[in-house]
Amino acid sequence: MESWRASAACQNVDPDLFFPVGTGGPALIQAEEAKEICRRCPVREACLRWAMDDSRQVTGVWGGLREDERQALKRRLRRRAKERN
Repeated sequence: MESWRASAACQNVDPDLFFPVGTGGPALIQAEEAKEICRRCPVREACLRWAMDDSRQVTGVWGGLREDERQALKRRLRRRAKERN
């Protein structure tokens, strides 16, 4: 287990909260509830890095971002990297 997980704000929260089903209103509300926990998490950046780079999570809220938000962030980062080269 990654050492950052021991300090995660979500460690005592039902994991299902971070995996909303669907894309409609109830799922968006659930995702926002999960993201609220992430906002106060001291290891949010490490969690996001792990989800995007190390494990390549494709579902759920990780590091305060839904899967579509992580994909958009990846695209922005790739564009910036191309612009620098």
